[in-house]
Amino acid sequence: MVKTIVTGAAGFIGSNLVDTLIGEGKEVIGIDEFNDYYNPFLKRKNIAHLLSSPNFQLIEGSIRSLEWEKILADVDVIYHQAAQAGVRASWGKGFGAYTERNINSTQILLEAAKDAKKLERFVFASTSSVYGDAETLPTDEKICPQPVSPYGITKLAAERLCKLYYQNFQVPIVGLRYFTVYGPHQRPDMAFHKFFKAVLQDEAIPVYGDGLQTRDFTFVSDAVAANLAAAVEPSAVGEIFNIGGGSRVVLKDVLDLMEKVVGCSIKRNHIGKARGDARHTAAEVSKARKILDYQPKVSLEEGLSKEWQWIKALYM
Repeated sequence: MVKTIVTGAAGFIGSNLVDTLIGEGKEVIGIDEFNDYYNPFLKRKNIAHLLSSPNFQLIEGSIRSLEWEKILADVDVIYHQAAQAGVRASWGKGFGAYTERNINSTQILLEAAKDAKKLERFVFASTSSVYGDAETLPTDEKICPQPVSPYGITKLAAERLCKLYYQNFQVPIVGLRYFTVYGPHQRPDMAFHKFFKAVLQDEAIPVYGDGLQTRDFTFVSDAVAANLAAAVEPSAVGEIFNIGGGSRVVLKDVLDLMEKVVGCSIKRNHIGKARGDARHTAAEVSKARKILDYQPKVSLEEGLSKEWQWIKALYM
């Protein structure tokens, strides 16, 4: 049986990934420190149904304090999803958490991984935030990263560490640059979660800027599929891939689509542009299609409907 580790196992993408791995009969060790960036109750709720599975073991603790030599003794795949997320919160006094959880923790895990005898793959969750305001849209992996937020800087630094450990110690890394992932278990500070919750509470949703910014939205099951492919494709080792949803959408049009999904008009409150937000993102996913056979399958309308159902179940 393939034995895997998922860091950030109770988080948004991590919990969806664990769910899929358990469903496929994999043995999973989930690592999560349940920090208070957002309500830990929501994270525990994400994985509550998994705790009874004989194939799932949860280890609570910081990556920086665990005995990795023992944990990695017979592990085949590491999915490193844990991170201090959020562009806007990365400014100011909170920056220390980003360096600790995104850079230092990744280095500790890589250092342990280089001595792990059975390890076949180290899949690292990166982000489109490393590109910043990319000059070319859609953006491919050859474009020089130019982050416009402290968060993006720390994720790029972690990415580069992965590359160094691959080049110097043959740690079998694969990097995935996610483009605006959404869906069930989404963090409460992320846009669609906030928007749908506001609808339930009959409040105006906060729209940063003029609403004409564009994003490449990726449903969480497509991001999970990319992880699974990255863990088994031999030619993926040492590479970085964009993982997008397949289309670039104007935020204003997304809100119109959300109105269709929820069946009522949505009140909007336009506020100032957020520092560190890229104006436009669009993923060129040709490389992922070719090497990982990556095919985003969930349309934006279908994905929004799935998240809406989850939000209603969570708050009603």
